[in-house]
Amino acid sequence: MTNKQRVTAAIRHKSTDRVPYSVYFTKPAFEAMQDFCKNPDFYDTLGNHICMHEYSCFREVKPGYFEDQFGIVWNRSGIDKDIGIVSNKIISEPSLKGFSLPPVDEKAIRRIIEDGLRTYPDNFHFYCIGFSLFERAWTLCGMEDLLVYMVLEPDFVHELMDLITEYNLRILDIALEYEVDGIHFGDDWGQQKGMIMGPVHWREFILPRIKRLYGAAKARGKVVSQHSCGDIQEVFGDLIEAGLDVYQTFQPEIYDVRRVKEEYGEHLTFWGGISTQRLLPSGTPRQVYDQTCRMIELMSENGGYILAPTHAVPADVPPENIMAMLKAVNPGLVSIYPQYFEFIKD
Repeated sequence: MTNKQRVTAAIRHKSTDRVPYSVYFTKPAFEAMQDFCKNPDFYDTLGNHICMHEYSCFREVKPGYFEDQFGIVWNRSGIDKDIGIVSNKIISEPSLKGFSLPPVDEKAIRRIIEDGLRTYPDNFHFYCIGFSLFERAWTLCGMEDLLVYMVLEPDFVHELMDLITEYNLRILDIALEYEVDGIHFGDDWGQQKGMIMGPVHWREFILPRIKRLYGAAKARGKVVSQHSCGDIQEVFGDLIEAGLDVYQTFQPEIYDVRRVKEEYGEHLTFWGGISTQRLLPSGTPRQVYDQTCRMIELMSENGGYILAPTHAVPADVPPENIMAMLKAVNPGLVSIYPQYFEFIKD
């Protein structure tokens, strides 16, 4: 089976010859893996099954501070050097007067998709719209203010969410012209326990818009994938009804893995399962290997599982643990990097 065939079969809840997987890295973790493997091109040897295409534009406005296309300035001078921390506020009161979203950069989006499809023809391809609703709104308004506005200024929140949705639909019109396999939406709704805005406000402000976005992708026969960190099981039923196929990221310290597979496994493919909070940074290579094998056993019956770290691999994960995880899903890597698997023997 090709990488694309494995992912497609898993999403259709069919068995595969081995579990599809994807591994993405933060910048410091990526550099650590390059050094560990003594291979600047190590990423191309990993056998990742999924390609993600997303347009974003940043310019450094002062050392360690980067402004995106929405005018949001991200502080990357501290611990978080990948995404950063929002350091300004674009919308300072509950009004859209004088505010507009930037033009959609159609040429850049087309270039990114075309380059990816050409470079990795055998992989499963998602076009990704990150910060797709709630996250885009709070980065413009501030998290605390947006949550207050949901209670005190709901008309403004509806207006803002509609504006963001229309913007994303324009992006989808471009992406859906291509032979991408699916659309992946990124939008964190969960905390370690429960949802940030709660299910009632989520259903009022988020659900109607994701139905429109999912519907646009489904109308063109595309797989729909949703990223949300944290605990969002209160709305799994709503997401399934809206047309969701794949849920990422699936955190084992939050969910009862066996129960979730039994309850929702006929409807959702789960993407994740290897903890970046506990197992990968703190476990031994043997523990990582054993837990990865266990997760495959629990989650992959009748497909419905894509193995991955629960987030882009952070800087505190030892490279040995990444190799231990990869050995469980791609034993062929042992022949590429035999010297790095001595610490985890069968």
